[in-house]
Amino acid sequence: MTAPPKPRKRERGRGRYLFTRRIYRDADCKYNLGASCVKAISLDELLELSGEDREELNRHFFETHLHYGAFFGLPRLKEAIAATCREASAAMVLTMHGGTGANSTVITGMLETGDNVVAVTPNYQQHYAIPEALGSEVRLLHLKKEEGYKINPGRLTKLVDKKTKLITLTNPNNPTGAYMDADELAPVVEIARQNGAYILCDEIYRGLADEYMPSIVDLYEKGIATGSMSKVYSMAGTRVGWAIVREPEAYDILENRRSYDTICNGVFDELIAAIALENNEKMLARARGIVRPHKKIVDEWLAEQPRLSVYGESLTTTMLVHYDYDIAALPLCDGLYKETGVLLCHGGCFEEEKSFRLGYGFGDRQLLTEGLKALGGYLAKQEG
Repeated sequence: MTAPPKPRKRERGRGRYLFTRRIYRDADCKYNLGASCVKAISLDELLELSGEDREELNRHFFETHLHYGAFFGLPRLKEAIAATCREASAAMVLTMHGGTGANSTVITGMLETGDNVVAVTPNYQQHYAIPEALGSEVRLLHLKKEEGYKINPGRLTKLVDKKTKLITLTNPNNPTGAYMDADELAPVVEIARQNGAYILCDEIYRGLADEYMPSIVDLYEKGIATGSMSKVYSMAGTRVGWAIVREPEAYDILENRRSYDTICNGVFDELIAAIALENNEKMLARARGIVRPHKKIVDEWLAEQPRLSVYGESLTTTMLVHYDYDIAALPLCDGLYKETGVLLCHGGCFEEEKSFRLGYGFGDRQLLTEGLKALGGYLAKQEG
């Protein structure tokens, strides 16, 4: 029996990125401060929140034949997804296998070798790594911490031209949580419109503000919004995601591409997701009720850490924390995990060295407090 291959480090692009295949699973850690989802919801809690009839749902589960689901999404779910935006209809929605499946389908469907992509960083890695793997020309717009990790239209203008097929971003941002409202997105949309570019906006964290948070499809006819049930909706296990596409030509392209990538989602998963999104405001209120008290705890802890800094205000379940200790992000987080059981997402995952992403959306306040205490103790040992 041959031994399994050892994990390999791999450099990408122009030597700019360095990644490793070694991954610590959530279940192995004591304090998961690297998590990015709001506390997972149970089916019992969902039924209580939604008022759905338990017996009727139970009957449906046991009477359903386990054939393929709706090829382009359960109609009930597509209606519920569209209702989360002001300028969307069910006919614009394609359901996907999670948010990762949605992003992958959009990027691989819309791009060809040689196309130009302007990708915002820091960002979810798919947004620039997949275009690069496809042979696209990737121009990076690196957001500046001094600007609160928001897009500077002047710098964006210098990167976008008539060759640009796609601009990619997350809003609110992953990993910083920075949010751009409609007024701040307006110049980004105008730059894209002037050059005929599509905008792919990953909106997986959208919804944690009190007021309505506009979608890119509300603002731009060539906007493509992706999202999923994983983060603010607390249902990562359903693996239900989506893309909302206003332009018919782009929709047809992605509908065809989706048939290769997904075929369909699970029949039970889409029904559960539909029930949740039909109660969108209740689900978002639940998420806010978990995230906001936890963020307050983190903010108070950060105020006592003179060598840590956060730039801008997070409207997600995570924030990017910068430090000035003389140690790189991966060994810092690796040593932290081994010594204390605290799991963080190191900044190298987002091309942001000497930083880490800290998550606070999980449900146990005591674990959060204890995890922060352990993290603070470990950081104190880095002094000098």
